[in-house]
Formats: sequence, structure tokens, C-alpha cells
Amino acid sequence: MAKTPVIAIVDDDEGVRTSLASLVRSLGYQADAYESGVDFLRHAPGDDPACMIADIQMPVITGDELQAQLIASGRRFPIIFMTAFPTEAVRQRVMAAGAHCYLGKPSSGDEIIRCLEDALAGHDARP
Repeated sequence: MAKTPVIAIVDDDEGVRTSLASLVRSLGYQADAYESGVDFLRHAPGDDPACMIADIQMPVITGDELQAQLIASGRRFPIIFMTAFPTEAVRQRVMAAGAHCYLGKPSSGDEIIRCLEDALAGHDARP
């Protein structure tokens, strides 16, 4: 029996976490939500998620700092970044480090689904 893909959602905004988790579950995936990068690093199970959807602007550890820590510890999986404050400099940095997608907030459900499905299929979406 195939294991249901786990999608980690890391965002300090509870409303965003809740809506993303609902969207992810509606697609048949398991959603594990974390309120911060620190929360993910402390409480995520030993198995890496199939994909992560993470905010950039978060207290303590930003999304791009979380990405750098994961890479430094040898943990590599697709990351879809979402931010209400998109900048070209951050987009270039996270994409160069291997991010799968970089989306502004708000993003349409269709856009998020496309990035998520491409990430899980191993395709390179990189908008």
C-alpha cells in the first residue's frame, strides 16, 4: 500500500496554515502544520515530508533561513515558498538554493496545486 504523501506547512499565520492544510487534505495528502521554522525543526517527525510549503517572513527563523538549515543538515525535499512581500533578491536566493516555487500571497488555489503537484511529480516548476 502506497504511503500518503505528507506536506509540511510552515507559516506563522494561523489562517494561512488552516486554509493551506484544508487545500492539501482536499487533494488527498496528509498536512502537518507548524507555526514556525523552529517548530518544524523541533517537532517534525524523523521522516522528511514529500514537500514543504513555507512562508518567507516569519519570526526567529525566516523561510529562507529554514531552507539553509535544512540543506546544511542534508535534508533536501521540494519547498514551495509563499510570501506577502515578494522581492526579486529573495526569489533568486531561494530558487538558486533549490526551492521549487516562489509565490506571492495571496496565490490562487490552482497556482498552489500546480506547484505542489509538479513538486510531488519531480518536475521543475520554478515560476
